[in-house]
Amino acid sequence: MSLTEQLKELADASASRHPGVAQDIMAEGIAKLKGTDILANATKKGATFPNFNLPNATNNNVELSTLLKKGKVVLAFYRGGWCPYCNLELKALQEVLPQIKEKGATLVAITPETPDNTLSTVEKNELGFEVLSSKNNQLARDLGLVYTLPSKLVSLYGKFGIDLEQSQGNDANELPIAATYIIDQNNEITYSFLAEDYKLRADPSEILKVL
Repeated sequence: MSLTEQLKELADASASRHPGVAQDIMAEGIAKLKGTDILANATKKGATFPNFNLPNATNNNVELSTLLKKGKVVLAFYRGGWCPYCNLELKALQEVLPQIKEKGATLVAITPETPDNTLSTVEKNELGFEVLSSKNNQLARDLGLVYTLPSKLVSLYGKFGIDLEQSQGNDANELPIAATYIIDQNNEITYSFLAEDYKLRADPSEILKVL
């Protein structure tokens, strides 16, 4: 089953588990985001990806310029280890990691969560690629990917046991939209997938095709 199919299956199951008001609040949040110009202003294919130097799950810094010396970089933003859609995406990327490496590329994931939380995500999903922490969503902000959660959605997440202040180390209630990039060795973005709907992600088969 493709990642796209798995995400749809998860969304259908979530709708059954949390019907009514919860679904309305989540749908309203997506609709509100779609009503903004976030996609129009976000960094896309053809632009230059900025260099970064970010800590991984064991607090060792990883720099984009160093990774690009070895080949292209596949970079995926995710919201946090608390997000089931993100975990599905990370597992699907792990499954194609050997093919990504065969094509001479490096895979990294970036999240606003703290290194302590990313370590839990890496261990839980048995990930063999770097997961980097961007404090206060700074890298995603530089790329125009950050949005603030509506208050009703923050309250709903709280009822689900999702504590963004704990996971990110701030009280901004901000997240990155779903975003995946392929970056060439000259820092040019040769592929970009962006979506306001967090239930949509770049399918690994498409990433491999572009590589």
